Amino acid sequence: MVVNQKFLGGAILFGFALGLALVPQQAASKLAQDATSPQSAADEAVPAFHAQAPREELPATMDPELFTDPVVQHAYAVAARIKKVLYQQPCYCHCDRSQGHKSLLDCFASKHGSGCGTCIYEDFYAFEQSGKGKSAAQIRAGIVKGEWKSVDATKYKQPLPAK
Repeated sequence: MVVNQKFLGGAILFGFALGLALVPQQAASKLAQDATSPQSAADEAVPAFHAQAPREELPATMDPELFTDPVVQHAYAVAARIKKVLYQQPCYCHCDRSQGHKSLLDCFASKHGSGCGTCIYEDFYAFEQSGKGKSAAQIRAGIVKGEWKSVDATKYKQPLPAK
C-alpha cells in the first residue's frame, strides 16, 4: 500500500511537472505563429510621436564623442542635425512604453539610442530621406511602413573626422 501511494504520488508529481514544461512551449509556439503571420508595422499601434514641428526649443542630443563605436557616433551626429525631423517620428523599439519617450528624438537626447539598432536605423533613414527633400510626415509614413529596415549602415562605419 505504501509503495502504491509513493508510486501514485510520483506519477502525479511527474504529470504536473510535465504539464508545466509543456505550457511555455505552447505559449512560445503561439508567439512564433504570431511573429510569422503576415502583419506589417503599420498594423500595430504607431508609437508616440509629435504630429507637428516643435514650438519650443528642443533638447540637445548627446555628444557623439562620448561613444566609441563609429556607427553610434554617426547616429548621434546625424540626430543633432535633424532634431526637428526626429521630434516628429515614432520609434519602433517601443521606448515610448518602456522609457516614456515621446518621439525618436528622445532616444538621442539620452544614451538609449547608443544601444538600440532600431533607433539608429530609423535615425539614418530619417536623415537620408530628409536629404532627399522628404517632409517629416513623409518620413514618418516610411518609418511606419518599415522602410527604415533597408538602411545600409555600412557607410556609417568610418570614424567621424577629427574636429
